[in-house]
Amino acid sequence: MAERSGDWFRQARRDLDSARAQRAAEFFEWACFISQQASEKALKAALQKLGGEAWGHSIADLLRTLKERVEVPADLHVSAVNLDRYYIPSRYPNGWAGGSPADYFTDEDADGAIGHSEAILRFCEGVLAGPGPAEVPDQEGGEEPES
Repeated sequence: MAERSGDWFRQARRDLDSARAQRAAEFFEWACFISQQASEKALKAALQKLGGEAWGHSIADLLRTLKERVEVPADLHVSAVNLDRYYIPSRYPNGWAGGSPADYFTDEDADGAIGHSEAILRFCEGVLAGPGPAEVPDQEGGEEPES
């Protein structure tokens, strides 16, 4: 598979911009969901850059997978868990006993989700700026391949 971390991260940034626009328009549930989506894409970009595979939608799970490859600040786990709460109930009425998602999300929720997503994107941007996956030594000669 081609390495497309730049494409994933570009879309993550665009999603975060969209979350801000949804928040400004008072679509707070969508601001929360799109913030989750931005973080998911940013983490998938970082994992791809490091040669990993990323599956699923849980920000916390993606962060745990990334932690196997790079040091991850502890406070990002809090952001991940908060963002995971927005994946389903921000979109579907059956996530609630009554009403629709629009009845349950506030400007504070949207601001928090955007802030958590901004933290994850900043972290992933740093990962993307670093080196890619380590070169695997040549099995026969024990030396790294020439560039």
